[in-house]
Amino acid sequence: MMRVPGLPAEDRCLVMGVVNVTPDSFSDGGQWFDEGTAIRRGLELVAEGADLVDVGGESTRPGAARVSLEEELARVVPVIRALAGEGVAVSVDTMRAEVARAAVEAGARLVNDVSGGMADPDMPQVVAATGVPYVVMHWRGHSHDMDRRALYEDVVTEVSEELAKRVDYVLAEGVRPEQVVLDPGLGFAKNAEHNWAVLAGIGRLAELGYPLLIGASRKRFLGRLLADAEGRPRPFSGSDDATLAVTALAAHAGAWCVRVHEVGPNADAVRVAAAWKRAGA
Repeated sequence: MMRVPGLPAEDRCLVMGVVNVTPDSFSDGGQWFDEGTAIRRGLELVAEGADLVDVGGESTRPGAARVSLEEELARVVPVIRALAGEGVAVSVDTMRAEVARAAVEAGARLVNDVSGGMADPDMPQVVAATGVPYVVMHWRGHSHDMDRRALYEDVVTEVSEELAKRVDYVLAEGVRPEQVVLDPGLGFAKNAEHNWAVLAGIGRLAELGYPLLIGASRKRFLGRLLADAEGRPRPFSGSDDATLAVTALAAHAGAWCVRVHEVGPNADAVRVAAAWKRAGA
């Protein structure tokens, strides 16, 4: 299992719990929008087994509009400061360099950038200066038009090549190799077929040489897989059991961390995967 300096070190895949401080996130919009509720939710996730708590103030669901810098800061910084003050390992889910800087100053220990530094050209230098781990996700554009960019001939090869180019870029901007974590960006400019291929290709993505973060939880492709007889997709919260299956398989395949909405069962799943791997070693 690859180690990431400054974060929990376990002989298993880590579990990152999600706290969306937003009114419009795809699976739980508004549920944790209140500051106090968001803080309590973060602490609950840790009690359930989260190694990291990912706090985000801007929805990246398909079609979502961007919020202002000021609004994003107001949503996430107080929550991060409070959770970090309780000893929680917090990550910030943001595409903005100013939010990343403020979040790390408030106690965040990882920057999770779904744009991989493409949305804000200042992000790599800010992350380099903070020294915290940096999740570089595969991304082809903002939420309002990402679906039309889901065009591939060989999705695993193209995602690998595009991630490698982003890593080269952020390293040239001062980010150190040991800071880099990669996320193949399930659901971002990818349809269901692409997502399944990417998951099956985790081993090839790992050949890039960096820890992998997998975020499949409650994504649309799971709901569509579980559609009813009339073809109606399963509601987001109804795909949590499918998320568990992806978590166990991804952990067994070598993922460094999984990002999930329901922590307890997923924490169990990664422990099962770890025991399975140990038994076969």
